[in-house]
Amino acid sequence: MQTIIKRAQASRQRIVLPEGDEERTLKAADRILEDKVADIILIGNPSEIKNLAEQYQLPHIDEATIIDPLNHPKKAQYANLLFELRESKGMTSDQARILVEKPLYLGCLMIKSGDADGEIAGARNTTTDVLRPAFQIVKTLPNTSIVSGAFLMFVQDHSYGTDGILLFADCAVLPNPTAKELAEIAVTTAHTARTLAGIEPLVSLLSFSTKGSAQHELESKVVEATRLAKEIAPDLLIDGELQADAAIVPSVGQSKAPGSPVAGKANVLIFPNLECGNIAYKLVQRLGNADAIGPILQGMAAPVNDLSRGCCVDDIYKMIAICANQALGIK
Repeated sequence: MQTIIKRAQASRQRIVLPEGDEERTLKAADRILEDKVADIILIGNPSEIKNLAEQYQLPHIDEATIIDPLNHPKKAQYANLLFELRESKGMTSDQARILVEKPLYLGCLMIKSGDADGEIAGARNTTTDVLRPAFQIVKTLPNTSIVSGAFLMFVQDHSYGTDGILLFADCAVLPNPTAKELAEIAVTTAHTARTLAGIEPLVSLLSFSTKGSAQHELESKVVEATRLAKEIAPDLLIDGELQADAAIVPSVGQSKAPGSPVAGKANVLIFPNLECGNIAYKLVQRLGNADAIGPILQGMAAPVNDLSRGCCVDDIYKMIAICANQALGIK
């Protein structure tokens, strides 16, 4: 995390926080501004935000840009942009003028217009509410059809991954990806490993089988996903299907998949479905005392990240730093 924070400090990005009057969000923003990790844009009533900053004793909130969603100079411009983007889907200009006053829509419109580099929300709003305007306005990267969610895992035993750092995906978005979608998740997560964690990705697509040790349609999907991932990104070190122990334990990898460039040393673990990924990261977090940071949304044209409504100030601080790094990786 210190590397991620330092990288953000070296090239400060503009991160918009639509929940600008939410207590944990404000406290995290104050710390971010104090540490000069990012430039912060808060959406909310300016008077209310300033009063809350005084109440919580947050001296650095004055350094943030505060946007009143009901009254700001670019309101009409953003409304016109939203109408243009959604007219083909049936949105009227009147509906656009109403939605532009909603902080989650306004934050995404600021990103689309080049007035912000990324967004963090979800301390108060549901995942659906956060992602709907992101999909409608920011949309996905070119040649990317899906969005997935990765977790940055810091495990206690540094013999695993790269000095104890691994990425798990998809743990947050797609319940049952197809082989093609699984391949995209693998390639996108490898990109996240490079741009965010600063590690060279060794990607393993996981299954209950290693190199045909079992025959089943579930295993076949992972085999096909591995083939497609290698076609999409021939420069990456990707292998599958591998069982979890064959992926991360050198002796098991050598025994079960000799000659594999990834087996035994993988640092990017791609799970066959959301059920497996979500269960796995939570077990590693709770039973292995790992630090799990995320979900980090991947595949968006600009970073928009969703928080858990149970998040703490430190979670938001870390996600702002991560969002800044994602923005740097896209540019």
